[in-house]
Amino acid sequence: MPTNYVLIDFENVQPKNLNILANHPFKVFVFIGASQIKVPRYVAVAMQALGDRAKYVEIDGNGPNALDFHIAYYIGELAAADSAGHFHIISKDKGFDPLIRHLKGKNIQVRRESDLAEIPNLRIPKKAKKDDKIDAIVKNLVSRGQSRPRKVKTLQNVISNLVSETLDEAGLAALVDELQKRKLIVVNKGNIKYTLPT
Repeated sequence: MPTNYVLIDFENVQPKNLNILANHPFKVFVFIGASQIKVPRYVAVAMQALGDRAKYVEIDGNGPNALDFHIAYYIGELAAADSAGHFHIISKDKGFDPLIRHLKGKNIQVRRESDLAEIPNLRIPKKAKKDDKIDAIVKNLVSRGQSRPRKVKTLQNVISNLVSETLDEAGLAALVDELQKRKLIVVNKGNIKYTLPT
């Protein structure tokens, strides 16, 4: 089984769900910008739980895309040492996409995900029961804090990225309806208000 490497652009994404990696044999690199002087407690606790599978990479110096260049360098170095590895860049920065296309052309398995829960190995399995799907969706939404989807369509896109199977509009609508039935969300004219557990 190939090793999965997770490279987190911490200037761009501060994942609150790092703990979902705890039961998986991933190697995690959190890239911290030179001006980021504090790491939130929840990140430090989750990184500590990962033990020697997790590492902080502090960027020395500021500049446009300085952190991105460090991630690109690390992928090259790791891919040279482990050509069968799978690489996951966690960032909303689409500037990584040309690099990813280039690396894929060199048969390096690399993807960009905006959230840890979008990593294929962590996605909700096709045969998952409805309760398991709802639990996973809620966990993802809770982890997003204030950056949760505000519109039904955006929420459906988030759900689509979390579920391994391809869901049609009716399947996505059914999951949104289930969230409403369980009083986890309130939908009003396409807008969403959350009543999620803390």
